[in-house]
Amino acid sequence: MSKIILLNKPYGVLCQFTDKQGRATLADYINDKNVYAAGRLDRDSEGLVVLTDDGKLQHKITDPENKMDKTYWVQLEDEISNNALQALREGVDLKDGRTREAKAKRINEPATLWPRQPPIRQRKHIPTSWIELTIREGRNRQVRRMTAAVGFPTLRLIRYRVGSWTIDGIKCGEFVMLIR
Repeated sequence: MSKIILLNKPYGVLCQFTDKQGRATLADYINDKNVYAAGRLDRDSEGLVVLTDDGKLQHKITDPENKMDKTYWVQLEDEISNNALQALREGVDLKDGRTREAKAKRINEPATLWPRQPPIRQRKHIPTSWIELTIREGRNRQVRRMTAAVGFPTLRLIRYRVGSWTIDGIKCGEFVMLIR
């Protein structure tokens, strides 16, 4: 049997259990030190982190060859254009190569969204927009680099889904445990 923990990681939390600089880590939310994150989220990203004690499952989640979808809710600076959305769908050129095709669509701000602490920076005369972006790879800071490459910097990034697991019903800073 595998233990799976679905954590809705808050902004500012490192995706590791220790930090010599005293910053917030997974240990501030999860007491079980026998699980490991299956894929990481940057400190300045929020949302679903899947942790497990099953090495094979961890590999299945993180290996790009398994093509496990990961869906993100992304708040962007300015109103994203149709051309930019199409470019995200087709794949964009980054310094480490072209991204795979992705699913990208405009969405309204998610109704279940929690306030971020600290709030994002907002410019008085520049609107923001939200997209849902689904990718099948996990390069370092990939979503942020993709949106910047098409001219729309990411202001807020929330991982909503990994495979079939979502943050639905999991409050920010809380987790659910599954046994499989």
